Amino acid sequence: MYLEGLISKVGAYKAGGDGLTNADTYRLGGRRSSTAMAEAIQGQWVKLGQKGSGPGARSSHAVALVGSKAYVFGGEFTPRVPVDNKIHVFDLDDLIWSVPHATGDVPPPRVGVTMAAVGSTIYVFGGRDADHRELNELYSFDTSLSEWTLLSSGEVGPPNRSYHSMAADDQHIYIFGGCGVSGRLNDLWAYNVKESRWVKFPEPGRNCLPRGGPGISFTGGKIWVVYGFSGEELDDVHCFDPASGEWEMVETAGEKPIARSVFSTAGIGKYVVLYGGEVDPSNLGHLGAGKFVGDAYALDTTTDIWMKLEDSSNTGEHPGPRGWCAFSVGRREGKQGLLVYGGNSPTNDRLDDIFFFTPFL
Repeated sequence: MYLEGLISKVGAYKAGGDGLTNADTYRLGGRRSSTAMAEAIQGQWVKLGQKGSGPGARSSHAVALVGSKAYVFGGEFTPRVPVDNKIHVFDLDDLIWSVPHATGDVPPPRVGVTMAAVGSTIYVFGGRDADHRELNELYSFDTSLSEWTLLSSGEVGPPNRSYHSMAADDQHIYIFGGCGVSGRLNDLWAYNVKESRWVKFPEPGRNCLPRGGPGISFTGGKIWVVYGFSGEELDDVHCFDPASGEWEMVETAGEKPIARSVFSTAGIGKYVVLYGGEVDPSNLGHLGAGKFVGDAYALDTTTDIWMKLEDSSNTGEHPGPRGWCAFSVGRREGKQGLLVYGGNSPTNDRLDDIFFFTPFL
């Protein structure tokens, strides 16, 4: 694979790729030219009850699922003010919150942070601290030992950033975009969790604008970048193949979601699932609430066709419009779906509810 070859070539922690230019690594026009429309797909939203003392209302936080447990870290209640640096655990079976006694290199509080799980280990990257400084530390949290370990920081790995995106496969975590020290970013990095190595992939080219609040998903062996904010809300889709080292700008069809950022994303089977987000930013920036939506869509990555996901439960258990949520793909009652926790409401209130969406894909 290109990724493993590149890791061997650059050695531990060396960034920069293999010297290919943007023109060498980016193909335009999409893979398929399809005008096919698809019917809406049914799914079910369920609001989960909560017992015990949870982390409370917050946004700009992160969550990752390991088995039947959701691990929550970071976030804010007051805009730009990190809440705490505890790791909160929610059991999806018992619906009980707990706070383990964490040891090791405990990260300082932060907002705009990301998390992803590989096996029983959670990886936490970046964010913004109480002094509004962008961060680039990579931490791991061993869920069996409740132990934090600082894996990289400073000149090692991706530049400092917040409000970026993270995805994972069974051996890597992937970091894309976000808000950097000097502006928005569009770089893509991978960290090999077995070999403890960072690698920077080729730049995506001018068609993939630097952006904050994008979606990213590892689906079908490829890395999908969807939407985000780059001075205006975006509705483009890009795909990177780690095997070939090539980027594609994907032309999609079907019932396409309107442009948005700070939404929830999950890779489920061959689909990239998208929920909610901000479609019109606030004049106050991060201090205010823009216009949020509460719709959900799935992109079939084999046909590049979008489909709307309809709630078939008719129970009223729907999260409604929101953005800046913590979200993760996971399993509940044996079915894979999207977990959404908290976020920012249209009234600029922070939320503390938990929903699980199971699409009937």
